[in-house]
Amino acid sequence: MRITRPTPSARSITLLGVAAVGLSVTAVTLPGEADAAPRHHQTRPTIVLEHGAFADASSWDGVVQRLERAGYPVVAAANPLRGPASDAAHLRGVVQHIDGPVVLVGHSYGGTVISQAAAGLEDKVKALVYVAAFLPDTGESSLGLTNKFPGSTLGDVIDSVNHTLPDGSRGADVYIEQDKFHKQFAADVPAGQARLMAAGQRPIAAAALEEKSTGAAWKTIPSWSLVTTEDLNIPVAAQRFMSHRAHARTTEIDASHAVSVSHPGAVTRIVEKAAGTVR
Repeated sequence: MRITRPTPSARSITLLGVAAVGLSVTAVTLPGEADAAPRHHQTRPTIVLEHGAFADASSWDGVVQRLERAGYPVVAAANPLRGPASDAAHLRGVVQHIDGPVVLVGHSYGGTVISQAAAGLEDKVKALVYVAAFLPDTGESSLGLTNKFPGSTLGDVIDSVNHTLPDGSRGADVYIEQDKFHKQFAADVPAGQARLMAAGQRPIAAAALEEKSTGAAWKTIPSWSLVTTEDLNIPVAAQRFMSHRAHARTTEIDASHAVSVSHPGAVTRIVEKAAGTVR
């Protein structure tokens, strides 16, 4: 059997005949025409969330839920909390394993980590978001920046646990005393939830807070900062100083240090603003 395709004029007559009998035609695609049509693929950046000291990846749960509902792929990375160099190397491995552009978000000490991890990855990391976080310059430490301004009461509530490191040297992990955790870290979080956070807090190596940064990616990558004005861990003056120095697009909120838990919607909105600039 021989099949003859209609000529353009016959095809037009056929379509007119269909319309004449009252049927609607929304689209007609002939074989081969689909391949010639333009294709538009909108790829959203992956949001990588890095928690800080005395927290874990679950501190991002409310933010993750909102970002995923908005259609973003999300990774809440586990931060080893051993030191900026090793923690940044760990995070770089996570970032380099992801296809496509990335927005890095760091809370507290996690800001120190993303600043170092993203250095030299400008083709991959398109935006940095600091949430009640450190934005250190090269040669600065988290502890040094905290002590540069008044307002932190963290040193008064720290409990230190000494241990032997794999190389045989002695080291210390630091925690926030559980009965002081709510007021110090998460004053605007319900008491029951704060108790769970206190029990499950991840310690940070004391040496990590004194280790100096070797990279400051905010110098080359667009940055956003959420400053928490009721913060008892990182003084608000320190947050403002670092955000201003980095020329970060800055928002202030009356919140505790645990802002990702108490105000996940506010955090999500800033992350979405940063992600919206990625093309």
